[in-house]
Amino acid sequence: MKELLSARETVNRWMERFGVRFGVYKSGVFHEQLFPFDAIPRKIPAEEWAMLEKGLVQRVKALNAFLYDIYHEKHIVEDGVIPKEFTYESKGYMPECEGITPACDIYAHIAGIDLVQAKDGRWLVLEDNLRIPSGASYPMIARTVTRKASPQTFRDNLIEDNRNYGEMLREMMDYVNGGRGINVILTPGRYNSAFFEHSYLAEKTNATLAFPGDLIVEGDKVYYQGMNSLQRVGAIYRRVSDEYLDPLAFNPESLLGVPNLMEVYRAGQVAVINALGNGVADDKGIYYFVPRMVQYYLHEEPILQNAPTYLPFFQQDYEYILDNIDRLVIKDVAEAGGYGVMFGRDMSPERIEEVRQLIVSDPRRWIAQEVVDFIDLDIIDESGKPSPRKCDLRAFVITGRETKVWKSGLTRFSRQPDSFVVNSSQGGGFKDTWVMVKGDD
Repeated sequence: MKELLSARETVNRWMERFGVRFGVYKSGVFHEQLFPFDAIPRKIPAEEWAMLEKGLVQRVKALNAFLYDIYHEKHIVEDGVIPKEFTYESKGYMPECEGITPACDIYAHIAGIDLVQAKDGRWLVLEDNLRIPSGASYPMIARTVTRKASPQTFRDNLIEDNRNYGEMLREMMDYVNGGRGINVILTPGRYNSAFFEHSYLAEKTNATLAFPGDLIVEGDKVYYQGMNSLQRVGAIYRRVSDEYLDPLAFNPESLLGVPNLMEVYRAGQVAVINALGNGVADDKGIYYFVPRMVQYYLHEEPILQNAPTYLPFFQQDYEYILDNIDRLVIKDVAEAGGYGVMFGRDMSPERIEEVRQLIVSDPRRWIAQEVVDFIDLDIIDESGKPSPRKCDLRAFVITGRETKVWKSGLTRFSRQPDSFVVNSSQGGGFKDTWVMVKGDD
């Protein structure tokens, strides 16, 4: 381990050389920055990981069942488990997807589940990302580089190998593709925040990296325009948001999508990964109901719990939130990437009153959570010394022929002492996540 820590500067130089960057738009300007890597790994014991694995598989199965149900029979709202009006007011719900059955009945092929570990040891889910979860490429490249920088470290520690993520993706893509054609990863282009990941995953899955304009629809099929010929496309791992994916079905000004793609998708002639309309399931308001989904669809008790959450849609929660804003975390359900998150303890009395009025005027827009005092992990700070920082974990769950959890994950940390915001778009960094082999915990 000492060898790895002493090589941290070398590792970060290699990261820069390989283009491990994260782009952010701020004030209408695109800024590209390095995603800082910390050499002290997060270690998760084998038995603890086994529990997480079971809970993550259970949660994603329930979310997939919910997505199928909400766009078909709608049993969960008809039975009053989730309020009907609450569901269909979600900005992620897409009426255009009603009645569409995606390939192999899978909606969330790739789920990024954000968790934190409380100081009492419990793992709590903060957020479900089912649209375009990003970040797997960073621990993949980190493991590759650190193995080169410090091979002895990986001889001395029994760690689950995380180099199979590309294989897991490829197997899933092949499964939903069904032999119809090639697999492509559709990127918005060079100025997307996660372009490094798009190109890296295309290489690791042996898929074709497609840019806007590379895909066309002819008849009821999608084709990739190669150098000399058209190749039929069987599966599209899209890194383009729903509303931009087909300008004829959604935003007519989009230059990123594929005209008429929606018709081919509806006809079952192409698999889209992740499915369109998934946003209804990772809405921060719908998150409140995921433990109930587990009970409703799987008839099991949830293994993983949400962070304590209040929904102002319900009168009791509404009153509790208004009375306790000064100590709660308030989140805008329409925001992501750490934006729209407000800590009551950091707000002035005037700002608290403004937020209170925002909640009163539009309760559906907000949720509130108790502040979870999650664990700190050491990082090497700018002075070269260990320093504790808040960290979360994004676990990646792949659903193809079966649902599997990648034995790794993206551990993000805050670079500011006492900050709870770890998102890369907010200046956070990341660590490798070591899932330990049983017997070397």
